[in-house]
Amino acid sequence: MGIFDKIKGAIFGRAEAAEAPAAQPAPSSGGTATPQPAPPAGGAARAPAQTVDVAAVLEKAVASKGQKLNWRTSIVDLMKALDMDSSLAERKELAAELGYPGSTGDSAAMNIWLHKALLKKLSENGGKVPADLLD
Repeated sequence: MGIFDKIKGAIFGRAEAAEAPAAQPAPSSGGTATPQPAPPAGGAARAPAQTVDVAAVLEKAVASKGQKLNWRTSIVDLMKALDMDSSLAERKELAAELGYPGSTGDSAAMNIWLHKALLKKLSENGGKVPADLLD
């Protein structure tokens, strides 16, 4: 599993976990629940049933950390909010996955590009990302 898949799984998984109690079917008056179809195998590869609000998930993740993290502008803070390794090596690997065209030796430029590319890719994969972060 690549780093993008881990980030996507962390965001989409948190959104699904938050919605899980509401998604449980209520038992029928006869005491038996209506059978539900099993989810498709390979959860990371399937499209989400509904759009995931990326900003809401990340805001909640940041709030739980007890430290100031600005996921809206920092790839490092975004990764920290998701309890992921935000080391330079991890970011270089993510840059390779997402097709970064520049030099990974310029970490500042790479980080800016990574942040935008990551949010764009999350949006392409069913995430609802604020428009001002997709420019």
